[in-house]
Order: sequence, then structure tokens, then C-alpha cells
Amino acid sequence: MKGFVPTPRATVDEMVELLFRGRQPGEDNALLDPGCGTGEFIDGVIRWCESRRVAVPRITGIEADPRHLPALRARFERQPGVRIKHADFLADDRTTYDYIIGNPPYVPITELSEAEKARYRARYTTARGRFDLYLLFFEEALRRLAPGGRLVFITPEKYLYVETAGPLRDLLARRQVEEIRLLREDTFGELVTYPTITVLCQQPPGATRIVRRDGTTATVKLPRGRHSWLPVVEGEASQRAAVTLGDLCLRLSCGVATGADGVFVRAAGDLDPALRPFAYPTIAGRELTPATTDLTPRCAMLIPYDADGRLLPLERLGGLRHYLLRDEVRHRLLSRTCVKRKPWYAFHETPLLRDILRPKILCKDIGETPRFWVDRRGEIVPRHSVYYIVPRDPTALDAIVGYLRSQAAHDWLTRNCQRASKGYLRLQSRVLQRLPVPLDVAHVAAAWQPVARADAAVLQAALPFEHRA
Repeated sequence: MKGFVPTPRATVDEMVELLFRGRQPGEDNALLDPGCGTGEFIDGVIRWCESRRVAVPRITGIEADPRHLPALRARFERQPGVRIKHADFLADDRTTYDYIIGNPPYVPITELSEAEKARYRARYTTARGRFDLYLLFFEEALRRLAPGGRLVFITPEKYLYVETAGPLRDLLARRQVEEIRLLREDTFGELVTYPTITVLCQQPPGATRIVRRDGTTATVKLPRGRHSWLPVVEGEASQRAAVTLGDLCLRLSCGVATGADGVFVRAAGDLDPALRPFAYPTIAGRELTPATTDLTPRCAMLIPYDADGRLLPLERLGGLRHYLLRDEVRHRLLSRTCVKRKPWYAFHETPLLRDILRPKILCKDIGETPRFWVDRRGEIVPRHSVYYIVPRDPTALDAIVGYLRSQAAHDWLTRNCQRASKGYLRLQSRVLQRLPVPLDVAHVAAAWQPVARADAAVLQAALPFEHRA
């Protein structure tokens, strides 16, 4: 049952309470549960009304999965005001409702067919980038919410800050987002979603009440447009810093994604001499631990590209060509999705060695807390589980990493980074780029002046194994 996640009863009751807070329903009101699944929200609404001796509104439950329908209809057959409709909520329908409540399906773009993607992109402004179906449910619900009506959804918190959800934030910020309530990580048991209840009214925007996971509350003004809401939700001023980490960097990016590390990443100790001209020291996130003090890569990455990111022709690859043409190696490379648009031995993403092979700062993409390491010689090629930060001015390396290791930077990143499982932080380039930098650090890095690329002496330290002293 694609995207179906049952909502715990206690959470259902909490959401129904928010739905009717200060505005109890009447029998003439219309209520919708889109994607109603097994009917937990419908049951919760009836339970709330009966316990308070309030008239039950006219309830419509929409469910696309036919496997739920027999049990749903049997559950509510004695409720004349409840209608179960077998339909796709994301189909064209202009019926409006005074109340909408639900738990939209969480379905990533990778689980949708090409026809579904095309249809959704043509219909929804939120169907951009690597969208999730719950974003589209939000948009469709806004279309069907009557003027003055109230919506209560439970979704992953990611819509507050991920770039893909920018169009949704733009739509929501035009309405009155009454409350954002961040729930416990274990609300859905072992399914880690960092759930968030959003309460919205179809009227002009005003102040928003925030209820954080630590129990603290705040009243904030959400930014208009597609900007991340996380800084405001976490209590940070929304104005842009005078200087950010992105201003100081030549490159701030995720490491190299080959699409086939089993082919291109080899143990450095027993590397075939014929492959050494194309081998570069490489490191993965799992090798960066709290105990790591010395960056000594145990593996090498075989890179069939020149310094400017141009894929070298096979006839110029020497021993690497013979290795890539082995039947088992070639078969593995041909099975990758990227070969639909690239030569069969190309990487998933193009490595820009001229930028990568410089003195730089490294950090894991996911960690319990942000930690930073320094590649002073500029010789390491980070893999896709490592982010790398290349200062425009190599002499500012220590000043920048010193600030990144400070409590101030740690606190800002904790407030602004996406959460992964078990409370770990997910560092991303667009978040790191926004990190405010104190003016004394910016001054050392000459942030306001264009800085020339590192000279040939710096790049000399980043040559492959066989050319390195």
C-alpha cells in the first residue's frame, strides 16, 4: 500500500483537538480526510463530537487503494453522515470543505512512474525537483479548503527547510499558518520521519505559534517566498548575515559520486602499478570518526578525467582502459542509471579536480554533531558521503576551520541542519553556504575581494600517487 502509514490514536486525538479548537463543527459543515487509509481520522472526529455532544459534520473520506475499502465501509456503515469515496485525491475535483485533516502519503519521486511524474508536474507547482507526494497533497488540500476553513496535516518536518519544498512554503506563507507543532521522533515507532503537525486557516497570514520538541513555544512571523523556515522555527533571527561561509569559498560541495565505488575505489596498498597514474587518495564519511586526527586514506579512487573535468578517451587511459574493459567491470558500469545520458565509464557526477585538489576542510554528510578535518596538502578526493570546503584564500584555512569548530558555529548548524535518524544532523552544501561568519574571520579571508586561484605550487601537492614525493 504505497505511502500508507497509520497514525497512532493519541496523535489523531491531538490533531482533531487542534482542528476544532475555538470553532466546533456543525452538521452543515463539510470535512475531508484525503487518503483516509483505515479511517482513523474519521473515527477520531466522530469520537470527539460524541464525547462533547456536538453534531458530527458531513465527512468525506477519499481512498485510492481498493484494499482498504471493504473494511472502511463496514467500519462506518452506521454513520449516515460519512461517505467513503474510492478516488485519487490528486485528480481534478472542485469540491470544497470547511475542515481537512489527514496524514498524506509519503511517496518519494523514485516510487512514481514516468506518467505520474509528468501528470503531477503539469498540475502542481509543488511538483518540482525530487518532490514527495505529501507536498502535492498539501497543495491540493489548499485548493479544496473553503475560505475561513481549517486544515490540520501531519507530515515530515522536512517541508520546513528542504529546497524541494520551497514552492510549498511559498503557498503556505500566503495563508494563516496558525501553528507548527514538532512531534517526538518516535511518534510512528521505528519509522523515523521527524513528524510535524501543521495547522492552517484559509485566510490572510499573521503570526504563527511554534511548539518545539523540547516543549518550548514561540510566536513568529514566517518568511514569505521559498526561504527555509527552520531558522525562524528554531528561534533564530531571519535576516541574512553580512558574510557567510559561501562568500569565503571557492568550492563548497558534496564529494565525488562515481555511481560505482566498487569499481573505481580500490585499496591503495595493493594497487596495480598500471592503475597508479589515475589513482588519487580518497576518503569516505565512515572513516571520519571522533577519534580521527590524522587523515591517511587507505583507498584510492581511479579517475578517468583530466583536471578540468573532461572525460579522457579510452585510448589515453592505458592500464585503466584494460581494467575497465574487463567483462565484470564493464557489466557493472553499464548497469548504472547514469549511462543513459553519459559514456559508459563516466562518473555519476563530473569530478572537478582543479577545485577539489586544494587545501580544504572536510566534514561528514551525517553525524551526531558537526566535526571538521583539514586536508592541508590538498591531495584527498572526498567521496559522496563527505563534504569539502575550499577557501578562496588558502592562508585563511585555519581561521575558517577554527570558526567551524567553535560553539557558535555548532549551535547555528544544530538549529539549521536537517535531522537524520537518532537525532543525527545531515549537513548539506546549501546550509553550510548560509552559515554566518564573524567579521574577524571574514577579514582574514578577505571575503570582499576576489582571490586568485591557488598557484601551481599548491596544485603540485595534489598530483596522483606516482607523481607525489
